Amino acid sequence: MKKMKQFIHEKIDLGYDDLDADTTDSGRVYKTPDGSRYPSITTVLSLLSRDAIRAWRKRVGEAEANLISRRASTRGTKVHEIVEQYLDNEYDATKWTPDVIASLENLKPYLHRIDKIYEQECPLYSKHLGVAGRVDCVGIFDGVPSIIDFKTSKRIKTKDKITNYFMQEAAYAIMWEERTGMPIVNLVTIMDVDNEQPLLFKEHRDNWTDDLFKAIEAYNHEIRTAPP
Repeated sequence: MKKMKQFIHEKIDLGYDDLDADTTDSGRVYKTPDGSRYPSITTVLSLLSRDAIRAWRKRVGEAEANLISRRASTRGTKVHEIVEQYLDNEYDATKWTPDVIASLENLKPYLHRIDKIYEQECPLYSKHLGVAGRVDCVGIFDGVPSIIDFKTSKRIKTKDKITNYFMQEAAYAIMWEERTGMPIVNLVTIMDVDNEQPLLFKEHRDNWTDDLFKAIEAYNHEIRTAPP
């Protein structure tokens, strides 16, 4: 039997173990150790795709849209969980269905480019940005400190269709540096695609910070001007 790769873990002390979170009418909100409440970065960025999602739901119908969303969410959760287990050196194939195992096998060539792991499913926040979130993985990818995010998709996507992902990862990089003092500018997106080979996108944080700041300001403006 082929020996499974053992990933090196070097945990970074954030000064807290977790962040409490609530789901409100306006989205997910995290509570920081000092009592501040910040919206999740995914909630903030969802504003950018809100109109497109509304149009899609209208086009396919609410029932079909709900079904597609549930299936995508379930698959995404399972892929995230099996990847987390594998990177934690605790992978047990007997606990997974063949389709999820197949996703992991497809992703392994990319996962094996992770040389060291600092954190997985790590809660972060930034007073500077006024946002919070939970990053999939922070570690060394291809020899470079990186924010590493795992995504799933039913079809191949091009870079121009996933700019929200890069802004999300740029936010995580800023949160991480603020919490740890460790600068990270390398953003890595590893995408599992149905019936296709995975996709890999590598971006530089600073190429996405301007768009990130504009998105946060647009969200804050909407919150400020929303009727009571």
